[in-house]
Amino acid sequence: QVQLVESGGGLVQPGGSLRLSCKGVGIVFSRATMAWYRQAPGKERELVARSTSSGDIEYSDSVKGRFTISRDNVYRMLYLQMDNVEPEDTGVYYCQTAWRGGHWGKGTLVTVSS
Repeated sequence: QVQLVESGGGLVQPGGSLRLSCKGVGIVFSRATMAWYRQAPGKERELVARSTSSGDIEYSDSVKGRFTISRDNVYRMLYLQMDNVEPEDTGVYYCQTAWRGGHWGKGTLVTVSS
């Protein structure tokens, strides 16, 4: 059974940093494309960053240069380092994998506010 468990969300001030983590269970992590999505209040879910098994990385234009996606295939962990955050980064952040049809975590809330 595939499970994705996010952690690390919380309240952060504009300009601050936050690191999100996602633990994958039931996945051959090294072969899986992993991604972070987010959903802001009243908006559709959108891709934030994606990491493929071959090492390709993709970022949305809104976070490029501020966020960094990384992974540890040994410990089956996916990370999102969020730097210089903005109020527009507020939302629920979801870990997602394309492994075997696709799976989602339950999400972790990030609130950027002073």
